[in-house]
Parts: sequence; C-alpha cells; structure tokens
Amino acid sequence: QVQLVESGGGLVQPGGSLKLSCAASGSISSINVMSWYRQAPGKQRELVAANTSGGKTNYADSVKGRFTISRDNAKNTVYLQMNRLKPEDTAVYYCNYRSLVPPMYEYWGQGTQVTVSS
Repeated sequence: QVQLVESGGGLVQPGGSLKLSCAASGSISSINVMSWYRQAPGKQRELVAANTSGGKTNYADSVKGRFTISRDNAKNTVYLQMNRLKPEDTAVYYCNYRSLVPPMYEYWGQGTQVTVSS
C-alpha cells in the first residue's frame, strides 16, 4: 500500500503562482513514476506532468513553459510549481504514484482544488 497526501491548492488570481506538494509513504518501489493529473468540472481527468524516479519528465502541451514538476526522492515527495496560472487551469489536481517494477500498483491522492479567478 502507498498513501499519498497532497497540499498546496487554493485560490489565486490569473497570472499568479501556486506550488503543490504530494508526499508518498508506505511500500515505495525504487523505480516509479509520480505524476500530477487534473480534472475540471465536466471534463475527463488529464495528465499534467510526470516525473520518474530516474529524473525523466513529461508535460501536457497546455502547461509547458509554465509548470515545473520536481521531486525529492529522499522524501518521496513530488512538487508541481505552477506559474502564470490561467482560469482554464482551474481543476482538482490529483497526485498519482505508479510502480514501474512488479507489482505495478497505482495509487491516487485525494485531490486538491486549484481555482484561478479574479
């Protein structure tokens, strides 16, 4: 079992910044990927950014150049620095953990609301 605890969401004005954190605990495998997804009302959940334990990153086109994913492997924590936020970034943001070695379980955090509005 892996537990994910997210923090850092909130209300911010357009153009502002927020930083999300997700701390993982439990049976963490040495080779894994930790990601951020988001789901806006009436829309499907989508990948925002991913970061493997080996340091590879991947971003959705809509956030490239504005968001940065990083992680501290010693703390099993992944971060999402979000700059130049837009109203369309408003969504519930979910942390995701997936092991890349067997058993390849996947876990989700509870979600944190990000609202971009003036």
